[in-house]
Formats: sequence, C-alpha cells, structure tokens
Amino acid sequence: MLAEVLKQLNCRDGSIVVDCTLGGAGHAKAVADLIAPGGLLIGIDVDETAIEAARENARFSQQTKLIKDNFKNLDKILHNLGIHAIDGILFDFGLSSTQLDAPERGFSYRFEAPLDMRMDISQKLTAADVVNTYSEAELASVIKRYGEERWASRIAHFIVEAREREPIKTTTQLVDIIKDAIPASARRRGGHPARRTFQALRIEVNKELEGLDRAIRDAVKWLKPGGRIVSISYHSLEDRIVKDTFKELARGCICPPSIPICQCGRKSSIKILTRRPIRPSPEEIEANPRADSARLRAAEKI
Repeated sequence: MLAEVLKQLNCRDGSIVVDCTLGGAGHAKAVADLIAPGGLLIGIDVDETAIEAARENARFSQQTKLIKDNFKNLDKILHNLGIHAIDGILFDFGLSSTQLDAPERGFSYRFEAPLDMRMDISQKLTAADVVNTYSEAELASVIKRYGEERWASRIAHFIVEAREREPIKTTTQLVDIIKDAIPASARRRGGHPARRTFQALRIEVNKELEGLDRAIRDAVKWLKPGGRIVSISYHSLEDRIVKDTFKELARGCICPPSIPICQCGRKSSIKILTRRPIRPSPEEIEANPRADSARLRAAEKI
C-alpha cells in the first residue's frame, strides 16, 4: 500500500517524518526520496537485523536517522534527537517479510526452526518459553485472546500433554500438536490450522499490543498542526485499538446534551481522514498475497 501511504502522509521536501516500524524499509526509502533534500526521516525498529539491512540496502542519505528501539519509547527517542515536532508518522504493524521469510527466527509455521519469535533478539522471553512454562489456563487465554482461536482450550491442553513427554523446541513440533488438537473437519477450512496460534504466541512474546494506544497518543502529541498519522494493521486486534484510539482523540465535548455551554473543555486533537479502513487493491493482493488483510487508517492533527 505504498502509494496510499505516501498520499495520506502528504509529505514533501523539508518534512520531518518518523517510520516507527522500519521493517524492510520500503516505505521509509520512498518517504526519504519525497522529503529530500531538506527533510529528515527517522526510522525506528526493535529488530537490529532490520536496521542493518536498511543501512546496507536502502542507501539512505545523511538526512536519515536509523534507531534500534521500540516505538513505544517515541518520547525518549525524539527528545534525544532534539526534535520539537514532526510532520508525519507511520506505523506498519506486524511482521516484515524479511522476518517471516527467515526460518531461523521461528515466526513461520512453514519452516522447521527453533521456537523463537523474538523481534528483539536481545530479550529473554521466546515462544519456546511460553509454550513450555505457561500453565494450561494461561496458554488457552493467550491463544484465545491474541489468536481469536476457537480451539484455544483444546490446543493448550494438547500442548501441556505433549511437553510432559518432551520439551517443545521447534516450530514443526508445535504445528503437529496443533493439527492433532483441531478436529479434521475444522482443519479443512480457514487457512493453515497453526496460523492463529502462531500469531498469538508472537504477540505474547513481543508484547505487541501492550501500550499500543499510548504510542498512538504520543505520536499525535508530536505532530505539528496539519501533520498526519498513518497506521497499517494486519489483524482485527491491532486495527480495533487504532480505530478506538483515533475515535477518542477525534472526540470533542463530552458534556451531557442538557448542558448548553461546554463545561468539560475537551477539544478534538485529530480529524479522522479515513471513515473506513483503506484496503489493498486486487492487483496488489495478487502481487503480494500477504497484503490481503491490511487495513490502513489515517488522521490529521488539528
């Protein structure tokens, strides 16, 4: 959704833009080209591999700062850079293709790999830790809440039974357990049977949804009037947080209708630009099937 991202960001020469989820740097490179030569691009990613790949492959100019950190630390990052306000900010949540296609990272159910799933490889908690140490109730809760998996309790039970025989260390071990847990009739529809559980474990390992609403609020706070915030989500949990946070930030007076003059003093901080989420075109989905679930939302600072 590169063209739509650039359109919604509305960036130009001289703009200061933050890409909070650098990933493969496709969006970042296009933004950097648009805001050159007078602009500044700040690329943030918690994955050191993404930062290194961007430095090597994107050939950014000196008007670019690439920072290994979590976008949830946006306040600290911008303070340290001496930035006072920005013109645009992009969140492209979820996994990058680089992460998904690297078997050794353990994100994909398609490859034999260690159960890792850490975006930041310096952190301690891995998917193997979750699978082998969480209680059955905790596992069921994680898989249900973050994977929206109807068979969560059954999968958790099968995981606990399997790890009593031997530790679950690889993606293929886990995939086989999930397939055994889900009835054959249910496995024949809805995509790969392990998809939802792997999503849930990845979100739990990386604490992806914790503080997401606060990160959006922080981003809006740093925008100049007329600055834009753009978000791309890939599952309903992320999208719901973005939608609800945008809606709250766009809300003005909350006084009861019976009060003729506003007493709360509340004012809208953003104007929502996308009444409905923008979806990728059929042509883009055909060229990149992973884009199928993408939902883009955008807002402008008032």
